[in-house]
Amino acid sequence: MKKSPLTQCMKEMRNGQTQEQLAMELNVSRESVSKYERGHVKVPADISQSLMAKTQNPWFAIAIRNEYTKTGPIRLNGPNFDGHRSAIREKTIEEVKEVLGTLEEFSFAKPLQNISEWERPNVELLAEHIAEAITALEHTLAVLCEEAGLSYNEVWNRHYIELQAKGYVQ
Repeated sequence: MKKSPLTQCMKEMRNGQTQEQLAMELNVSRESVSKYERGHVKVPADISQSLMAKTQNPWFAIAIRNEYTKTGPIRLNGPNFDGHRSAIREKTIEEVKEVLGTLEEFSFAKPLQNISEWERPNVELLAEHIAEAITALEHTLAVLCEEAGLSYNEVWNRHYIELQAKGYVQ
């Protein structure tokens, strides 16, 4: 199995802890932790949940979701990415405005399976803009939680409670 953003994130999450110390906390062997960090073995769901409960690390949540589904945002780290909170804020505003504008221009009046070939590029553009906005929003949430000391897990737990209270989920 090749290395992924998850392997780097796992090493960072130890934050000075040894593999042995983390292994004891997770009730696994040190060798298992080493294999997770090197990308030789996928991190099991129960270990992922334990690590999220322990670290509240939004970057880990993003990385583990991408590792298992090969979808969703990935942590941006390229040469053209500015990770400062103000740059992330500005990029998020730009991406959200762009998706909103594209969404307002596109009509959902007829079933999407019946769109014509000339309408298809508009649907594809909307999908791309949505993905870009989601990536920007995920980075904004991660930076917000990380720098303000907010619990990433609690943000999502409160969101789930609100969805349930509004009758959107059971």
